[in-house]
Amino acid sequence: MPQRADPLAPVDHARRGLLLVAAAVALLPMSVQAQSAPAVPAEVASAIADAQLSGSGDFRYFGFLVYRAALWTGPQGLGAQLGTAPFALQLRYARSLKGADIATRSEEEMRKLGEGTPEQRAAWLQAMRNLFPDVQDGSTLTGVFTPGGRGADTAQTRFYFNGALRGTVPGTAFGRAFFSIWLSPQTPAPGLRNDLLAKALTAASAP
Repeated sequence: MPQRADPLAPVDHARRGLLLVAAAVALLPMSVQAQSAPAVPAEVASAIADAQLSGSGDFRYFGFLVYRAALWTGPQGLGAQLGTAPFALQLRYARSLKGADIATRSEEEMRKLGEGTPEQRAAWLQAMRNLFPDVQDGSTLTGVFTPGGRGADTAQTRFYFNGALRGTVPGTAFGRAFFSIWLSPQTPAPGLRNDLLAKALTAASAP
């Protein structure tokens, strides 16, 4: 009686292995794209026409994930100088933090970067304490900056917590000072800055 072919023969093992690898490779781009291209938040889309993701990255402290940051810009990127074009930065927290602590740390980083006068930073600190809520794992805090028109500094930074408007801080000076924490060349997190500016720098330098 002829023997039946062994279904687990080495040739079949190799063939099945190749099929599994091919299937994994075919699915990989779709998976990566789904993770790297989050939907534009409604608060960003309403303020920035044709908003696009510039980049995103993680901020870790002693190895622990604190938040994931994402930067959105318009088609013109960040413009020639920070504060001349609209953009938005969203932080999705992975830890519980007090709003007052977030405000205090923000003011400290502004001071280290040499942004604003002592009087300005004192006023900004009070504004941030009023606006920044306590956060927990999954909370989002989004800052949307829109520049002012000609002849008047009508620029403003609107803060949203989980998509709901918390309030506004007026002025270009505050917007530059606050977002410089992440976007300045002197940022304390240069790796995250590079991640956030992945596309914005290219867009800003395009003719």
